[in-house]
Amino acid sequence: MCQTVQYAGMDGASPRERLLDALLAHFERDGLSDTSLRAMAAAIGSSHRMLSYHFGSRQGVLVEVSRAVERRQREAFEAMLAEPSTSPLTIMRRMYERFTDPGLHAQERLFFELYARALLDPDASAFVPEVVEAWLGPLVELFTRLGFTGQEAVAEARIALALSRGMLLDLLATGDRAAVDAAVDHYLRRYDDRPPAT
Repeated sequence: MCQTVQYAGMDGASPRERLLDALLAHFERDGLSDTSLRAMAAAIGSSHRMLSYHFGSRQGVLVEVSRAVERRQREAFEAMLAEPSTSPLTIMRRMYERFTDPGLHAQERLFFELYARALLDPDASAFVPEVVEAWLGPLVELFTRLGFTGQEAVAEARIALALSRGMLLDLLATGDRAAVDAAVDHYLRRYDDRPPAT
């Protein structure tokens, strides 16, 4: 008999939020497969009718889980960005340390797996541009603080997002932390002597 997964810090959360948190923990633990909505529900001690009501379909579950993974990372970044005394380079290095924390690797593998599936599934087509565009605002703010303006700041934001995901994928695929650290450090050194925005 399956048991409902219990989560700390979910007091006051809506039923949908509780289901989403339970699903995220389940996928982090067991990974993705061609599991049906019924099997997903059973794994978290719920029913397929509840999942259908809150998410619409199996694909709807996967998209919302992907959004939750991304949202948690973005909220961490925005919290760092909200500290006016913290330099942009310090924020970039802290986010790199967060992304490469082994404790987050299960979430990140899940994100890449869902991202790949979304590229192939027309029903999830809105997800792929969304996980780029949602990052652009805060990243443009970061690069504006580094003295970039207009389209330069947008270009730097896109490059940084692509590079961070590429480096993370490299780390997850190879496990070579030293090589990835060296590559990221080489990239970040290009900003060392850049005067901040006035």
